[in-house]
Amino acid sequence: MTDRSSLRDQPPAPSGGEALLFLTDEQLRKGIEAMFFAYRGFTADPDRILAELDYGRAHHRALHFINRMPGTTVSNLLAILGVTKQSLNRVLRALIAEGLVESRIGRTDRRERHLHLTPAGATLERRLSQAQRARMRAAYRAAGPDAVAGFRQVLEAMMDDEIRHQYHALRDPRG
Repeated sequence: MTDRSSLRDQPPAPSGGEALLFLTDEQLRKGIEAMFFAYRGFTADPDRILAELDYGRAHHRALHFINRMPGTTVSNLLAILGVTKQSLNRVLRALIAEGLVESRIGRTDRRERHLHLTPAGATLERRLSQAQRARMRAAYRAAGPDAVAGFRQVLEAMMDDEIRHQYHALRDPRG
């Protein structure tokens, strides 16, 4: 039989969000490992497609953000991807040479290069992201709306302020 007087002397167990303030190192380690393995699964299908084309994840990220922001400038893409100019130029040269991306001279500033996916680039981007959308959709449905909202909050809280600002600045080009 439990001694009820000893239970009264203990602080109440944290509930709801309070419990999250007392995460152990082991719980944090499990979260870190879950992110590593989830990312591995999230990138597996596109990685197979990219490997067939001798492309890497940098090509996929470039295609994704050019698709999200048609006409984005090279300098904007550099800021979003957080890569060196040399690295992005290598990726863009390959995508342009393969007819997946088109670089257009700026109308107001001829030094600017505005990036657009070609029809072939849009097709490849859809192919790469289709499996990721299916994986996210299945995970979101399995977890439920509260978990989805919480997951997004956790991801945003992990972003540095500048990166969070870039994330929030993305607009859906379809309205």
